[in-house]
Amino acid sequence: MFEKTLVKLSKFLKEQSIPYMIIGGQAVLLYGEPRLTKDIDITLGIDVEQAQKILNTMEKINLKPLPENILKFINKTFVLPTEETTEKIRVDFIFSTTDYEKQAIKRSVKIKIRDQYVNFAAIEDLIIHKIFSGRPKDIEDIKAVLLKNSDVNKKYITNWLKKFSIALNKNFVEQFENLLKDMN
Repeated sequence: MFEKTLVKLSKFLKEQSIPYMIIGGQAVLLYGEPRLTKDIDITLGIDVEQAQKILNTMEKINLKPLPENILKFINKTFVLPTEETTEKIRVDFIFSTTDYEKQAIKRSVKIKIRDQYVNFAAIEDLIIHKIFSGRPKDIEDIKAVLLKNSDVNKKYITNWLKKFSIALNKNFVEQFENLLKDMN
């Protein structure tokens, strides 16, 4: 079910010339442990000013926007929540606003699903996204990913977390280091 939708989304975004990467639970399934996930989260390499590019053509792949006043919602949250109407899968498009996101999309890993390559966040960028979110579920996801992938580039992760820590006045580096200590 998710495979079919991931392939369809990948083809759609390529046709629209929109760079992207799959993040969230679907990427955790790739790198970590199987877990229940009910949606697909996609970071787009475009900003909210280009949202109309997706809105104009999303019906072609059975996507419908969920909020009533969709443009107001996108401008406020940088997210376009949709539902794939055939499979009843929620698909959240997240618009990029930072150099980090654009660079992370360039680092994405192409995974072949059926006849299509689908861009997934690199493992380090998935971890950064999960640290940034910081929910208990995200921390558990990071642990599962790290248990299965001991060769992650911790320096890359730490360097970006330092930049986010300074910009947002939060200590993401300490959170990551504590997580690593807890796992030993």
